[in-house]
Formats: sequence, C-alpha cells, structure tokens
Amino acid sequence: MALKKASSRALSTCTTEAKPAFRYLTAWFCPFAHRATLALEHHASGVDYEWVEALGWEQREDKSNVTGTGKEWWYHWKADELKRVNPSALVPTLIPINSDTGKSDESKAVYESLVTIDFIDQISNAKGKDRLVSEDPYEAARCRVWADKVNRDMCSPYYGILVRKEDSERKEHFDTLIKGLTSFSQELEKTGGPTFLADGQLSNVDLALIPWAYRYYVFEHYRGEEYAISTDRFPQLEPYQRWYDHVMEIDSVKRTLPDKEKYLIHIGKYADSSARSKVANAVRRGVAAHELDDEKDEY
Repeated sequence: MALKKASSRALSTCTTEAKPAFRYLTAWFCPFAHRATLALEHHASGVDYEWVEALGWEQREDKSNVTGTGKEWWYHWKADELKRVNPSALVPTLIPINSDTGKSDESKAVYESLVTIDFIDQISNAKGKDRLVSEDPYEAARCRVWADKVNRDMCSPYYGILVRKEDSERKEHFDTLIKGLTSFSQELEKTGGPTFLADGQLSNVDLALIPWAYRYYVFEHYRGEEYAISTDRFPQLEPYQRWYDHVMEIDSVKRTLPDKEKYLIHIGKYADSSARSKVANAVRRGVAAHELDDEKDEY
C-alpha cells in the first residue's frame, strides 16, 4: 500500500547532510495530516521524518442506540506524546529532532495543517520551482488566500455531506463544494494550469486540496449518484478535472495516497454518525469543520 512506503521511511542520522529531522505525529486516514505528508514527500531530499501513528479509533458502547445503526460509538484515541505537545491534540504535528543528541525537542512542536506545509517548505531550503510557497511575494500572497478558501469551501463541506442527517443539509454542503470547485476551476484558468501556479509548479494551494479531492469518491458510495462529482454533471469543472488528473500522477503524491477500500471503511464511521471526533462533533453541532472548538467539541 502506498502509505506504508511513506510511513516506513527510515530516519537518517543527519550526521553528513544535517537535514532537519522530525517525529511526525500523524494518522494514515486523516486528510489534514495528509497535507503535511505531501509536503514532507515533496521535500524528501531536504527533510527527514519518522512516521508515528498518534491518532486512532476505539469503540465504546452506545447503550441508548443514539446512532440509530445498532453500532457502538467510535472515539479517537490519542498518543500521550501528541497530547503533550499540541494543545488541541490533533494531527499533523511535527516535533524537531536535535541532530546532536538525537532527541526530540517537544518545546518546538509545529502543528495546524496549512502551517506545516509552509514550515516544511521553508525549512527544506528548496529554491525556485521546488518551493511550495512561491518566491514571488504576490503569488505567495495569492496562494495563502486561496489555501484558506480551499480549506473553507472545498474541504469543510466534505464533512457536512457525510455527517449531517437531513438530505437538505447534505445537499446544501454539496452545493457549497461545487461552487468552491467552480471558483477553483476559474482561478486555474488564469495561469493555464495544470497546477495552481504557472508552469506546473506545485504549491500550498494544491496540497491543501489534494487530500480531499482524492477522497470525494466516497460521496457516491455513501450518499448516492446525485453526490458524484464529474464533468458530465458539472462541465464547468473541466479545469479542476485536468488539475486532478495531473496531480494524482505526481510520484510524491501517488506514494502518499491511502488504499481506497480501506479508507471507505474508515469514513463509514462519519457516514453513519458513529464517529466521535472534534471535526464530526463540530459539524454535528452545526458549524463548519474548520470552526471546531477544542472545548465544545471535545468527546
């Protein structure tokens, strides 16, 4: 499986090249963490990391059958290390490893998925088109605006489609997603594609969207054909489709993609309302996934 290749990356001693190295607290199924994985693999020649599964699932009895499925609740378990270094105890989280002592420095943990992309890009010392954040100040600013827009309009609706129970609510989130992808398609046309930046340069905007774009296939399985995303149904998304076809063939992307059948089983916890995570609880409470509250959405 592609992810195992990424997760088995050996941590170098950093004695000869002195590349920055990290303990990478992550979860194979999490699209937010997937963003950091993409950045780490894009800059694999300049950054080392040790993959640490720090977030998973455990079942707890649903005594009152609140889920309506006869299934038990699924709760996230979190590694102690993750809870120590990240106030929200969320992935992705990067902990630098001191090249002299080989020990991790928990006082310098870096987290929040979009922040980790920019951090990895900067610490890799990449130049020119290898950068994920453009060296052109205008393009860097444009990308930061669009990375946030992608997060709000093309990623958060994903959870509304899966978690909300009323079809009218699911449809509202789906319409928001299609509107966001339409805007994204229009923006791609400005630089000719196939990536967000000109001349095929991969950027933080591309990495912000790739994990969710890859996962959109789950809609048709759990919510029906009317939630399928295709250019037959939405011809205005042809630039998006060209972008998708291009980025999914990039080697540093392909080796990070989780197995589709395995992920489909995982995301079923959200589709049948048995998942108890901060993201699921936020959407269930009626706010967007990116508006989760550490206190209100704790479980």
